[in-house]
Amino acid sequence: MSTTNQPEVLMTVTPVAGAEVMKFMQQEGVDPAVGGLRVSVQPGGCSGFKYGLLIEDQAADDDLIVEQGDFKVFVDPFSAQYINGVIIDYTSSMQGSGFTFKNPNATGGCGCGSSFSA
Repeated sequence: MSTTNQPEVLMTVTPVAGAEVMKFMQQEGVDPAVGGLRVSVQPGGCSGFKYGLLIEDQAADDDLIVEQGDFKVFVDPFSAQYINGVIIDYTSSMQGSGFTFKNPNATGGCGCGSSFSA
């Protein structure tokens, strides 16, 4: 077990979003006991940063792991500083469906809702 003091990452995946994550994990044959959802922040997007979501078979060595009930969320150290306190939801409407992010750390955003500035 590592003795390094990793920062704590607090995030919420709503029950609706969690159900969608579990569907994707099942479709990809990922075991929720080992695999999970990678949430990342990457440079880019129209406001400076963009979110990334990916189903992965296992965590990387330096990931912070956030338990979300039936599955785990993997966060790399760079992304952790930007997503503490984020609420991930899933919406479905006439315009389409997808994951949404409510980020208390964002100082600005864009009309598409998938990028932000901090």
